[in-house]
Amino acid sequence: MTTVFALGSGSSGNAFAVACDGAALLVDAGFSAREIGKRAEAAGFDLGTARGILITHEHGDHVCGAARLATTLRVPILTAPGTWDRLKPRMRGAEFQPLALMGSVAVEGFVVEACPTSHDAAEPVALAIRTAAGHRVSVAYDLGRPTTAVRFLLRGSHAVILEANHDDVLLRTSGYPPVVQERIAGSGGHLSNRAAAELLADLLHDDLHSVVLAHLSERCNSEAEARAAVEPVLRRAGGRSPALHVARQDAPLPPIVLPALQLGLSLLSA
Repeated sequence: MTTVFALGSGSSGNAFAVACDGAALLVDAGFSAREIGKRAEAAGFDLGTARGILITHEHGDHVCGAARLATTLRVPILTAPGTWDRLKPRMRGAEFQPLALMGSVAVEGFVVEACPTSHDAAEPVALAIRTAAGHRVSVAYDLGRPTTAVRFLLRGSHAVILEANHDDVLLRTSGYPPVVQERIAGSGGHLSNRAAAELLADLLHDDLHSVVLAHLSERCNSEAEARAAVEPVLRRAGGRSPALHVARQDAPLPPIVLPALQLGLSLLSA
Protein backbone atom coordinates (compact mmCIF):
# COMPACT_ATOMS: atom_id res chain seq x y z
CA MET A 1 0.00 0.00 0.00
CA THR A 2 1.26 3.46 -0.89
CA THR A 3 0.31 6.48 1.19
CA VAL A 4 1.01 10.13 0.39
CA PHE A 5 1.30 12.60 3.26
CA ALA A 6 0.97 16.33 2.61
CA LEU A 7 2.49 17.72 5.81
CA GLY A 8 2.23 21.32 4.63
CA SER A 9 2.84 23.47 1.59
CA GLY A 10 3.00 27.16 0.80
CA SER A 11 5.32 30.14 0.76
CA SER A 12 6.37 29.56 4.40
CA GLY A 13 7.24 25.87 4.21
CA ASN A 14 6.85 22.64 2.25
CA ALA A 15 7.06 19.01 3.30
CA PHE A 16 5.56 15.81 1.90
CA ALA A 17 6.18 12.11 2.41
CA VAL A 18 5.56 8.95 0.41
CA ALA A 19 5.28 5.73 2.42
CA CYS A 20 5.02 2.08 1.40
CA ASP A 21 5.57 -1.24 3.19
CA GLY A 22 7.04 0.25 6.35
CA ALA A 23 9.45 2.63 4.62
CA ALA A 24 9.11 6.24 3.52
CA LEU A 25 10.81 9.11 1.73
CA LEU A 26 10.43 12.71 2.80
CA VAL A 27 10.12 15.24 0.00
CA ASP A 28 11.50 18.56 1.20
CA ALA A 29 11.77 19.66 4.82
CA GLY A 30 10.74 23.29 4.76
CA PHE A 31 9.65 23.50 8.41
CA SER A 32 11.77 23.04 11.52
CA ALA A 33 12.52 19.45 12.45
CA ARG A 34 10.31 19.81 15.51
CA GLU A 35 7.41 21.17 13.46
CA ILE A 36 7.73 18.37 10.91
CA GLY A 37 7.67 15.89 13.78
CA LYS A 38 4.45 17.43 15.12
CA ARG A 39 2.83 17.43 11.70
CA ALA A 40 3.89 13.84 11.02
CA GLU A 41 2.34 12.73 14.30
CA ALA A 42 -0.87 14.62 13.55
CA ALA A 43 -1.09 12.99 10.10
CA GLY A 44 -0.38 9.49 11.39
CA PHE A 45 2.98 9.30 9.62
CA ASP A 46 5.81 7.45 11.40
CA LEU A 47 8.79 9.71 10.80
CA GLY A 48 11.09 6.92 11.97
CA THR A 49 10.36 4.97 8.79
CA ALA A 50 12.06 7.61 6.62
CA ARG A 51 14.88 6.24 4.48
CA GLY A 52 15.93 9.53 2.90
CA ILE A 53 15.08 13.18 2.42
CA LEU A 54 14.57 14.34 -1.16
CA ILE A 55 15.27 18.04 -1.70
CA THR A 56 13.87 19.78 -4.79
CA HIS A 57 15.99 22.93 -4.38
CA GLU A 58 17.85 24.97 -1.78
CA HIS A 59 15.35 27.71 -0.88
CA GLY A 60 14.58 27.96 2.83
CA ASP A 61 10.91 27.01 2.55
CA HIS A 62 12.08 23.60 1.30
CA VAL A 63 15.16 22.88 3.45
CA CYS A 64 14.65 24.55 6.84
CA GLY A 65 14.61 21.31 8.85
CA ALA A 66 16.64 19.09 6.52
CA ALA A 67 19.96 19.12 8.36
CA ARG A 68 18.50 18.32 11.78
CA LEU A 69 16.21 15.62 10.42
CA ALA A 70 18.93 13.97 8.34
CA THR A 71 21.29 13.67 11.30
CA THR A 72 18.57 12.71 13.80
CA LEU A 73 17.04 10.07 11.55
CA ARG A 74 20.44 9.04 10.16
CA VAL A 75 19.26 9.17 6.58
CA PRO A 76 20.85 10.70 3.47
CA ILE A 77 19.82 13.86 1.71
CA LEU A 78 19.13 13.19 -1.95
CA THR A 79 19.30 16.15 -4.29
CA ALA A 80 20.97 17.47 -7.42
CA PRO A 81 24.72 18.12 -7.16
CA GLY A 82 24.28 21.84 -7.84
CA THR A 83 21.74 22.09 -5.03
CA TRP A 84 24.03 20.22 -2.65
CA ASP A 85 26.87 22.63 -3.40
CA ARG A 86 24.66 25.43 -2.09
CA LEU A 87 23.35 23.40 0.85
CA LYS A 88 26.52 21.75 2.07
CA PRO A 89 27.68 24.59 4.38
CA ARG A 90 24.33 24.35 6.21
CA MET A 91 24.05 20.57 6.40
CA ARG A 92 26.38 19.96 9.36
CA GLY A 93 27.76 16.60 8.29
CA ALA A 94 24.60 15.15 6.73
CA GLU A 95 25.19 12.40 4.18
CA PHE A 96 24.68 13.34 0.54
CA GLN A 97 23.41 11.00 -2.16
CA PRO A 98 23.18 12.57 -5.64
CA LEU A 99 20.05 12.25 -7.71
CA ALA A 100 20.50 11.16 -11.30
CA LEU A 101 19.12 13.91 -13.52
CA MET A 102 17.11 12.31 -16.33
CA GLY A 103 17.91 8.99 -14.66
CA SER A 104 17.02 7.06 -11.50
CA VAL A 105 18.46 5.98 -8.16
CA ALA A 106 17.28 3.25 -5.78
CA VAL A 107 16.61 4.02 -2.12
CA GLU A 108 15.54 1.05 0.06
CA GLY A 109 12.34 0.01 -1.65
CA PHE A 110 11.91 3.11 -3.79
CA VAL A 111 13.18 4.22 -7.17
CA VAL A 112 13.53 7.98 -7.62
CA GLU A 113 13.71 9.77 -10.95
CA ALA A 114 14.53 13.46 -11.31
CA CYS A 115 14.58 16.08 -14.03
CA PRO A 116 15.54 19.77 -14.10
CA THR A 117 12.91 22.48 -13.73
CA SER A 118 12.87 26.16 -14.64
CA HIS A 119 13.13 27.99 -11.32
CA ASP A 120 15.52 30.61 -10.00
CA ALA A 121 17.59 28.19 -7.93
CA ALA A 122 20.93 26.42 -8.36
CA GLU A 123 19.76 23.10 -9.86
CA PRO A 124 16.06 22.60 -9.06
CA VAL A 125 14.34 19.32 -9.87
CA ALA A 126 10.96 17.67 -10.21
CA LEU A 127 10.68 14.13 -8.85
CA ALA A 128 8.93 10.85 -9.58
CA ILE A 129 8.95 8.16 -6.88
CA ARG A 130 8.21 4.54 -7.71
CA THR A 131 7.13 2.54 -4.65
CA ALA A 132 7.38 -1.18 -3.91
CA ALA A 133 3.62 -1.41 -4.57
CA GLY A 134 4.19 -0.21 -8.14
CA HIS A 135 2.74 3.26 -7.70
CA ARG A 136 4.33 6.32 -9.27
CA VAL A 137 4.06 9.50 -7.19
CA SER A 138 5.31 12.70 -8.84
CA VAL A 139 6.21 16.07 -7.36
CA ALA A 140 6.57 19.27 -9.38
CA TYR A 141 6.46 22.66 -7.74
CA ASP A 142 8.49 25.86 -7.86
CA LEU A 143 8.61 25.69 -11.62
CA GLY A 144 7.96 28.65 -13.84
CA ARG A 145 7.17 26.55 -16.90
CA PRO A 146 6.25 22.86 -17.40
CA THR A 147 9.11 21.91 -19.70
CA THR A 148 9.12 18.89 -21.97
CA ALA A 149 11.31 17.08 -19.44
CA VAL A 150 8.83 17.75 -16.63
CA ARG A 151 5.89 16.60 -18.75
CA PHE A 152 7.76 13.41 -19.59
CA LEU A 153 8.60 12.76 -15.93
CA LEU A 154 5.02 13.22 -14.72
CA ARG A 155 3.46 10.92 -17.29
CA GLY A 156 1.79 7.76 -16.00
CA SER A 157 1.65 8.96 -12.39
CA HIS A 158 -0.86 7.49 -9.96
CA ALA A 159 -0.61 10.61 -7.78
CA VAL A 160 0.67 14.05 -8.74
CA ILE A 161 1.71 16.81 -6.34
CA LEU A 162 1.62 19.89 -8.55
CA GLU A 163 2.14 23.58 -7.95
CA ALA A 164 -0.84 25.92 -8.28
CA ASN A 165 0.85 28.99 -6.85
CA HIS A 166 -1.20 31.96 -7.97
CA ASP A 167 -4.29 33.22 -9.72
CA ASP A 168 -3.29 35.50 -12.60
CA VAL A 169 -5.73 38.28 -11.65
CA LEU A 170 -4.94 38.15 -7.93
CA LEU A 171 -1.24 38.35 -8.73
CA ARG A 172 -1.69 41.47 -10.88
CA THR A 173 -3.83 43.13 -8.18
CA SER A 174 -1.71 41.93 -5.24
CA GLY A 175 0.15 45.16 -4.64
CA TYR A 176 3.48 43.47 -5.33
CA PRO A 177 5.89 45.69 -7.30
CA PRO A 178 5.87 44.92 -11.05
CA VAL A 179 9.36 43.38 -10.85
CA VAL A 180 8.13 40.90 -8.23
CA GLN A 181 5.04 40.09 -10.25
CA GLU A 182 7.18 39.39 -13.30
CA ARG A 183 9.49 37.17 -11.29
CA ILE A 184 6.58 35.11 -9.92
CA ALA A 185 4.86 34.77 -13.31
CA GLY A 186 8.08 34.35 -15.29
CA SER A 187 9.88 31.22 -16.47
CA GLY A 188 11.98 31.11 -13.31
CA GLY A 189 9.06 31.66 -10.97
CA HIS A 190 5.91 29.71 -10.12
CA LEU A 191 3.11 27.88 -11.90
CA SER A 192 -0.29 29.59 -11.99
CA ASN A 193 -3.65 27.89 -11.46
CA ARG A 194 -4.34 28.19 -15.18
CA ALA A 195 -0.97 26.64 -16.14
CA ALA A 196 -1.46 23.84 -13.61
CA ALA A 197 -4.86 23.03 -15.09
CA GLU A 198 -3.45 23.00 -18.62
CA LEU A 199 -0.66 20.64 -17.56
CA LEU A 200 -3.05 18.31 -15.75
CA ALA A 201 -5.18 18.06 -18.88
CA ASP A 202 -2.20 16.42 -20.58
CA LEU A 203 -1.49 14.08 -17.65
CA LEU A 204 -4.91 12.53 -17.21
CA HIS A 205 -5.20 8.77 -17.58
CA ASP A 206 -7.42 6.07 -16.13
CA ASP A 207 -5.08 5.20 -13.25
CA LEU A 208 -4.40 8.73 -12.02
CA HIS A 209 -5.99 8.49 -8.58
CA SER A 210 -5.07 11.70 -6.77
CA VAL A 211 -3.95 15.25 -7.51
CA VAL A 212 -2.57 17.44 -4.74
CA LEU A 213 -2.32 21.16 -5.48
CA ALA A 214 0.67 22.63 -3.67
CA HIS A 215 2.58 25.81 -2.88
CA LEU A 216 -0.47 28.11 -2.97
CA SER A 217 0.38 31.75 -2.39
CA GLU A 218 -1.36 33.19 0.67
CA ARG A 219 -1.49 36.61 -1.00
CA CYS A 220 -2.21 35.72 -4.62
CA ASN A 221 -4.35 32.60 -4.39
CA SER A 222 -6.94 30.67 -2.41
CA GLU A 223 -8.14 27.10 -2.27
CA ALA A 224 -11.39 28.18 -3.93
CA GLU A 225 -9.58 29.83 -6.84
CA ALA A 226 -7.26 26.85 -7.34
CA ARG A 227 -10.14 24.37 -7.28
CA ALA A 228 -12.19 26.47 -9.67
CA ALA A 229 -9.37 26.36 -12.21
CA VAL A 230 -8.55 22.66 -11.92
CA GLU A 231 -11.80 20.83 -11.15
CA PRO A 232 -13.39 21.42 -14.59
CA VAL A 233 -10.35 19.83 -16.25
CA LEU A 234 -10.54 16.77 -14.02
CA ARG A 235 -14.28 16.40 -14.62
CA ARG A 236 -13.70 16.40 -18.35
CA ALA A 237 -11.53 13.30 -17.99
CA GLY A 238 -14.54 11.03 -18.36
CA GLY A 239 -15.16 8.04 -16.15
CA ARG A 240 -13.70 8.36 -12.65
CA SER A 241 -12.11 11.74 -12.04
CA PRO A 242 -8.99 11.87 -9.88
CA ALA A 243 -9.51 12.96 -6.28
CA LEU A 244 -8.46 16.59 -5.85
CA HIS A 245 -6.72 17.74 -2.67
CA VAL A 246 -5.30 21.15 -1.82
CA ALA A 247 -2.29 21.15 0.51
CA ARG A 248 -2.50 23.61 3.40
CA GLN A 249 0.20 25.83 4.84
CA ASP A 250 -0.93 25.59 8.45
CA ALA A 251 -1.70 21.88 8.89
CA PRO A 252 -1.28 18.48 7.26
CA LEU A 253 -3.94 16.83 5.15
CA PRO A 254 -5.37 13.43 6.05
CA PRO A 255 -3.34 10.57 4.55
CA ILE A 256 -3.97 9.89 0.86
CA VAL A 257 -4.03 6.12 0.32
CA LEU A 258 -3.60 4.92 -3.24
CA PRO A 259 -5.62 1.85 -4.26
CA ALA A 260 -3.79 -1.38 -5.01
CA LEU A 261 -2.85 -1.81 -8.65
CA GLN A 262 -4.00 -4.76 -10.69
CA LEU A 263 -1.36 -7.48 -10.82
CA GLY A 264 -0.64 -6.89 -14.49
CA LEU A 265 -0.11 -3.18 -13.97
CA SER A 266 2.10 -3.81 -10.93
CA LEU A 267 4.37 -6.16 -12.88
CA LEU A 268 4.51 -3.77 -15.80
CA SER A 269 5.48 -0.88 -13.49
CA ALA A 270 8.13 -2.79 -11.52
